[in-house]
Amino acid sequence: MLENKSNPKRCSFTSTEGEACNELDIGSGFCFWHDKTIDKTGMKLALKLEEFVAAGGVTQGVCLKKADLENVRLVRYGHSTGYDFRNADFYRANLRNAHLFNANCAGASFMKAQLKDADLHCAELFNCNLLGVKLSGARLDNVSLGSYVHQESIARQAEREGNHTKAADFYEQSEEIYRAFRKAASDNGLMNLSGQFAYKESTMIRKQKPRYSAERISSKLVDLFCGYGEKPRNVIAFSVWFILFCACFYFTMGVESNYGPIGFDSNHTFYENLSHFGSSIYFSVVTFTTLGYGDIHPIGIARAVATFEAFIGSFALALYVVVFVKKTSR
Repeated sequence: MLENKSNPKRCSFTSTEGEACNELDIGSGFCFWHDKTIDKTGMKLALKLEEFVAAGGVTQGVCLKKADLENVRLVRYGHSTGYDFRNADFYRANLRNAHLFNANCAGASFMKAQLKDADLHCAELFNCNLLGVKLSGARLDNVSLGSYVHQESIARQAEREGNHTKAADFYEQSEEIYRAFRKAASDNGLMNLSGQFAYKESTMIRKQKPRYSAERISSKLVDLFCGYGEKPRNVIAFSVWFILFCACFYFTMGVESNYGPIGFDSNHTFYENLSHFGSSIYFSVVTFTTLGYGDIHPIGIARAVATFEAFIGSFALALYVVVFVKKTSR
């Protein structure tokens, strides 16, 4: 007994870097903070958690399911990095008005957590379970969700495995998460961030559609053309690509000008063909923009291509104006 008192058993939790928790084992092999079996529902632990982290406690993997952490201050002053809450469990925890500035919460669960008015500025939320999180009034400046939220990663894996029912379910959950972050970012006036989440939300909606369905294909085309209204550069990229594509067709099939035919001719020198290709690009540009100067005109099948290009050009220019105004008016 005396030996046990002088050498009390310590928590068996070890961080991913091999750092051992020095808190006392409460009988389950873990300390109070890392024990998953303790019911912390409604426990007011904000001050105790602040003391724990200030004393250098291992914060990675803490289990604070349903705990009351309202107004907790978890800001690591004087350090370039925040506290490490990777793989922590904040399921249904009350984190209202909590300060988690620059905290690394990768892999943590915030499922159905209350984060109203919380400060998540610069927080790392990569691969977090954020389903049902309440973000009203939360500060999201420079928050990082990574390339995919946790549910989206599961959905993508299920899709690769051919389990489309499971994939659709998790894509729907991902849609809900991105919608919550979009609304919170918009409420904060972070319109660029809101636009990024809006794009991801629209992508998740598309992913729920049956593969190769008309709805999914049309949605993908909208994505490629303008990124669901969030990527005006896509319209420019498509326009340049389409102009060059049509120019190659005109150069191959030939068009007429006031100075004679324009097109590829094996009897011409390289520089003559290059000059004709430049004229084909010029004709493609004026056709796409519907300027139509009349100095070059299509012949044969090139007429149908020019008609189609003019139609697509009118649509693309109008689309760019709509998308550009949407982005700049925020």
